[in-house]
Amino acid sequence: MIKETAELLKAENKVILVHGNADMDAIGSAFALSVCFPKGDIFAPGGVDRVAGLVAEKLNIDILEECDISRYDLVVVVDTSSPEQLKPAVVPDGSVVIDHHAPTGKWEGMHFLCDDTKVSCCELVKDIIDSVDIDIPKEAAIALLGGMLTDSGHFQFADPKMMISFAELLQNSDIFMGEVFSLTRSQMTMSERIAVMKAVSRVKFDHVGNMIVAVSYGGSFEASSCRALMMAGADVAFVGSQRDDEFRISGRASQEMVKKGIHLGNMMGGISGETNTDGGGHGGAAGISGIGDIEAMLHICMLKTMDEFRGIKNSSQPENEVI
Repeated sequence: MIKETAELLKAENKVILVHGNADMDAIGSAFALSVCFPKGDIFAPGGVDRVAGLVAEKLNIDILEECDISRYDLVVVVDTSSPEQLKPAVVPDGSVVIDHHAPTGKWEGMHFLCDDTKVSCCELVKDIIDSVDIDIPKEAAIALLGGMLTDSGHFQFADPKMMISFAELLQNSDIFMGEVFSLTRSQMTMSERIAVMKAVSRVKFDHVGNMIVAVSYGGSFEASSCRALMMAGADVAFVGSQRDDEFRISGRASQEMVKKGIHLGNMMGGISGETNTDGGGHGGAAGISGIGDIEAMLHICMLKTMDEFRGIKNSSQPENEVI
């Protein structure tokens, strides 16, 4: 399947799409494919996040904000679990989809390559490139490393397979760790700092035993606000934003909670199935978006997490202890 995908990517007139508010893993994957195979344009119909935008500027990655998909012979989608994450773009049947999230069943009619055992999509892209013995240029290798670094939570959620891929890229391209860290490092802007402070001031939380879940809302920078709540002591955090009828929520869980069985991607996927929205992701990081009320959706996220906490607590009780 990997080699078959690599052969399809040899099409010379292609466009590579990334999900809305695209992160470094999506941009790193798209950029590596665009330079290692016959050149492809990169299209971000829903824009990119702060870190991805910073890296795109540093590496001179050209990202289209508008694009006529119909003029391309091949459409490629990376790091995207469902078509809804590409709105307003519409992906034609026969497109190539490369992903590492838990399959949602929403890519029927596509050439779908998915490995949800991968920590990052950049690992899967590296495997595709390696399968046809293409040398990865240094800038593309740095972009792949940046995607692995950020999607693993700076190695908090890394596994041995990812670390091996990471080390191979460092060695083969003569890259130092400092180059990778400096690539994704930047100071928070004033607007981001204000958004995080607002989210902290609006926080609601609850707990089961010593496990705390926190929820809040703001206007933007949901992921940064989640990290702030985690630093403040939350084990699981959800931060959302509302724009007219549409909402968006980012969720984060500590490594300890993931080890105990919390999987935010599955949780968000389950909520999306109940609410006709779009959700999914990884064990420690996930998101959900769609039409709905942000406070109601955050409340659902809190209730689901509390149920998970109770299950963890009950499973850890000695058999002869009364609960």
